[in-house]
Amino acid sequence: MKVEELVARALEAQKRAYAPYSRYPVGCALSAGGAVHEGANVENSSYGLALCAERSAVARAVFAGARVLDAVVVATDSSPPAAPCGMCLQTLSEFAGDPAAMRIILVNPAGERRELSLVDLLPHGFRREQLTTRPGGPGSTSGTSGAGG
Repeated sequence: MKVEELVARALEAQKRAYAPYSRYPVGCALSAGGAVHEGANVENSSYGLALCAERSAVARAVFAGARVLDAVVVATDSSPPAAPCGMCLQTLSEFAGDPAAMRIILVNPAGERRELSLVDLLPHGFRREQLTTRPGGPGSTSGTSGAGG
């Protein structure tokens, strides 16, 4: 998938955001196995129920069968372009084959662009591998139940 197509689709998705409270529309386009999935933030008057654009796009990708994301473009009006929130970064981490290789491109309608890896933005993210390496956890052969066990 060409980056320029992802950028154009993220900027277009941003226009479809529902952001009447924050007035901060965000769009996202991500590629997974050559397919593109878009999302936009969807706010709610009960603020905690808002859905970020990145998680919206990930949900669409997963529903379509994707399990590994290749690249993510996030469009905001901020200058410089804003990075995803921590919750979105952790969600992206769940579907990153190699977090150091996953490209996250941040753009705005003015044409500014920043490109980082997931590891740049979430250097110590929690990964599924950690669930199998804890003492006494699934896959553990230690026979203990944790500290002091």
